[in-house]
Amino acid sequence: MTKPAVLAPLRVEHAQQLPWQQQADLVVVGFGGAGASAAIEAASRGLSVLALERFAGGGATALSGGVVYAGGGTPQQHQAGYQDHPEAMFAYLRQEVGDAVGEQTLRTFCDASADQLSWLERQGVVFEGSMAPHKTSYPSDRYYLYYSGNEAVPSYAASAKPAPRGHRAKGSGLSGASLFAALASSARRQGVEVRTQCQVRRLVIDRDDQVVGVQAWQLPVGSRAARQHARLSRWAAAVHMYAPALSARLRARLQRIEQASAEPVWIRARHGVLLSSGGFVLNRALLQQYAPRYLDGLPLGSNGCDGSGIDLGRSAGGSLGQMHKVSAWRFINPPLAWARGLIVNARGERYCNEEVYGATLGHHMVEAHDGRALLILDRQLRNQALRQVGPGKVWSFQRLPVLLNLLFNCRRGNTLEQLAERCGLPGQALRESVETYSRAARGEIDDPQGKSSAMRHDLGHGPWYCLDLSYASRLYPCPTLTLGGLRVCEHSGQVLDALGKPITGLYAAGRCAVGVASNLYISGLSLADCVFSGRRAAAHVAQRHASDPSHQGVQPCNV
Repeated sequence: MTKPAVLAPLRVEHAQQLPWQQQADLVVVGFGGAGASAAIEAASRGLSVLALERFAGGGATALSGGVVYAGGGTPQQHQAGYQDHPEAMFAYLRQEVGDAVGEQTLRTFCDASADQLSWLERQGVVFEGSMAPHKTSYPSDRYYLYYSGNEAVPSYAASAKPAPRGHRAKGSGLSGASLFAALASSARRQGVEVRTQCQVRRLVIDRDDQVVGVQAWQLPVGSRAARQHARLSRWAAAVHMYAPALSARLRARLQRIEQASAEPVWIRARHGVLLSSGGFVLNRALLQQYAPRYLDGLPLGSNGCDGSGIDLGRSAGGSLGQMHKVSAWRFINPPLAWARGLIVNARGERYCNEEVYGATLGHHMVEAHDGRALLILDRQLRNQALRQVGPGKVWSFQRLPVLLNLLFNCRRGNTLEQLAERCGLPGQALRESVETYSRAARGEIDDPQGKSSAMRHDLGHGPWYCLDLSYASRLYPCPTLTLGGLRVCEHSGQVLDALGKPITGLYAAGRCAVGVASNLYISGLSLADCVFSGRRAAAHVAQRHASDPSHQGVQPCNV
């Protein structure tokens, strides 16, 4: 995709010298989960809010599964019969979050988790405590609570009492659309104005280095260009997962329409501009610069995940963090039978507990094993897998890749040596991996990777099958999303410059910014962080406005 057209900031002596065409206390750039949450929070605190959205709204949130990571004792957890505590949630997330945020920020996130879920319910999002019966990457419409990460994996459970914390919003199919619809409706009820097909390309900064507004380009409402833009953006989103190259060409056409037909508009932000327009997975130049080994993945995101918000922040002096952190989703459950098999690298060596969360497996695969993952099954597991993805048992997006790979990406060997030869693996190493794994399954030794006994399987009898599920697989594409972005003050959400000083009037949230989800991804953590970081920024804007509306100075921040 062509790099987004972000212009250098316009620098003025003072805001009054520009002919502003619209004003608001808070201007939100990108109306997805983070932007909508910020808009609602700000409006509820008495601020006027204008949201500027390049497309129709929703971003990656509306395309997601609508899972919110929450715990510490939510009503849904109690309904399902599980006890949880913020300290247990913190102990688990500390293992996943690493040093992406400080300890106090993570504690605040965990302590407020149950209240944040209640806040979402007050906006109209519906959750329930129907518990998925077994581990899955995404539950069916019958279940809305599940283990969405590694909580129950023995090595994680040893230091943190496990509890299901994946709270899926009620909705048919992928329920991110239902979750965002509730947020968008709540925002509009509270007086938030949303301009769609309006792209921000430039920030306005005054002599005190405060961001005081934006220059946006608006497609004329109801025009032929606007209608064509809306149609192409829907097509680009619809075909993206199946034909990413075609989707990229459609997005390039969208950009040409914007460049030719959009009209500039100056918008004053009296107390803050919030950047919340998504990550940069569609920006191949940024990927090449910061995370080149992830270029072969299937970009997972909305049309707006092109790094434009990050570029806007950088144009004002914002600094970046965690840009090398990219999540690769190598899910092998469902079918459950696959997770009972054995994963090896190109040397025939096992390197991971196969029951871990898919993004954890993907991280090991890409970062330490050259993107290679070969799944070894026997006939029993192969047949179980076929039954487990039968009609009505899993989602079609889970079933079809499994069937394609079992039918067209599966090599068989009557001996392990024959299988190794057909797959280009060292025969002795593969045999040692299979025999060690099988001994653990029979209870003769502890599993070297710490796999639960119920998830082990004796692979001592052939024939054997190998599925190449490596990162660059064409039949089993690996969805990929970016986790890094603008560095922000963890108390306020203000964008930080290279010296760690907040840029007055400029905030970032969601995947535009470094946050709780910026180390290792687990399902629901990014959405929860969008809500958390969006509301945090809005609260700080409101507090500054309430204490001193004319304040022009820099607020101290301990990152």
